[in-house]
Amino acid sequence: MHPLGIGGKEDPVRLVFDAATGPALNATIVDMGNRFRMIVNTVEVVKPLEALPRLPVARALWKPQPDFDTGVGAWILAGGAHHTGFSLALTPEHLEDFAAMADIEYLIIDRETTLRAFKNELNWNEAAYRIGHG
Repeated sequence: MHPLGIGGKEDPVRLVFDAATGPALNATIVDMGNRFRMIVNTVEVVKPLEALPRLPVARALWKPQPDFDTGVGAWILAGGAHHTGFSLALTPEHLEDFAAMADIEYLIIDRETTLRAFKNELNWNEAAYRIGHG
């Protein structure tokens, strides 16, 4: 049990552990008004330089791909949400397949991403959905 410290509620039971290192991904789905958009960022989970004893949750420290500035910039441009799903088990291809089955727009931020190309993809996707994607 770890104190919650906010909201005036009882302290919740939380699973606390350190994630394994290696390739992983973060994903979110946002409502764009005329469609749903899935944004996926591949990341590399790294070992923290120090223990994180005051972080009473599942813990992972990662480097977004292709680099911090590009990864964060693309996430913000796409409208990426604050809350994400994180997985060391799923691949971008798993989520791309799901997005295709669910007819959800899919954007990947990975080693190949440049902000110029990503902005163009956002513009092309917007145009495609306005004229009737499908």
